[in-house]
Amino acid sequence: MNMKRKDKINRTRKVTVRFADAEFEKIMRSFRTTTKRKLSEYIRYVLLEKPVTVYTHDQSVDDMLVLFISLKNELSAIGNNFNQSLKRLHTMDRIGEIIAWTAVAEKQRELFMEKTSEINLKIAQLSDKWLQE
Repeated sequence: MNMKRKDKINRTRKVTVRFADAEFEKIMRSFRTTTKRKLSEYIRYVLLEKPVTVYTHDQSVDDMLVLFISLKNELSAIGNNFNQSLKRLHTMDRIGEIIAWTAVAEKQRELFMEKTSEINLKIAQLSDKWLQE
């Protein structure tokens, strides 16, 4: 027998409650932060003083994700440029071209190192923030 089926309670009693708009909005805001799928289930849990799992939202995590996605895209672009430069290096046969390639490669390396430092700094800042909480 299915576990859910066995534990199912036949609820036959009905209660009608009226709320002012502000009261209802407050209930809905609280309900939306929980794992409950139905408002009636949420209200039942609250009234019967059962534990309700609440989602918490940390804006710093959203900010961190946006930053890391941006940095990942930048690093990916730098890596692609560097790979193209290496392919071009293998086709060069004159010293002048090789010297020019070396200057471009050095600028790309510097940019890569700056972005890596930026990532390390942001990780350190987030670590400090999270360790304080």
